Amino acid sequence: MTPRIDQLWPEPMDDLGDDELIADLAAPRGPWLRVNFVASVDGAATTAGVSGGLGDAADKRMFELLRRVSDVVLVGAGTVRAEGYVGLRVSAESARWRERRGMPAHPVFAIVSGSLDLDPASPIFTDAPVRPVVIVTARADAARRERFSALADVVVAGEGTLDVALALAALHERGLVHVLNEGGPSLFGALIAADAVDELCLTVAARLEAGDAPRIAHGALEAPAGLALERVLRHESTLLLRYSRA
Repeated sequence: MTPRIDQLWPEPMDDLGDDELIADLAAPRGPWLRVNFVASVDGAATTAGVSGGLGDAADKRMFELLRRVSDVVLVGAGTVRAEGYVGLRVSAESARWRERRGMPAHPVFAIVSGSLDLDPASPIFTDAPVRPVVIVTARADAARRERFSALADVVVAGEGTLDVALALAALHERGLVHVLNEGGPSLFGALIAADAVDELCLTVAARLEAGDAPRIAHGALEAPAGLALERVLRHESTLLLRYSRA
């Protein structure tokens, strides 16, 4: 059964359909970087080491819809390993929606791994419906980069640390302008520091985790980045919030 999602703000709406949810997710013309995270009420980004356990059926529904409207899904290698990512495929319904609009059936999967610490036998490569992109830094071994070039487009963006502007430019040059970042906290922190985030979709799970779980963003920031609340959705006690840059 499809989980019911109601809109609380900016105007109340009951039991939104996918088209109503997607209409509010459509990115404007030109490059757009959307970030999607889930966190507990007390700010934990994971439970038992992964974020997947925090999300309920409504979060998973929005997770799929966000992918549906995106050109590329950008994820840090640590999150890929921890969350058990496989070949990135959207649902059959999402694939049909995309094809009707002249989009490829599935978005591209882009993985950020500074040192290229990835398994070439992973299904993220062997079961990929679309050739992935792997974004590395110059510290990644040249021979290893050459090996992975048979599996994915390997992009060097930065020397010792990720150069966010170069990474995003490489995606845009490939026509991948609507970018969806799904984690993890270090990559999100780097995107914030580079002033690259246009939008944040945050699911607030109605639970308290305590412990030492990470926050959704990690890293140094010279000054806080202001946000403007755009939409509030609700499924039972779960809130689904959307913010844009202030």
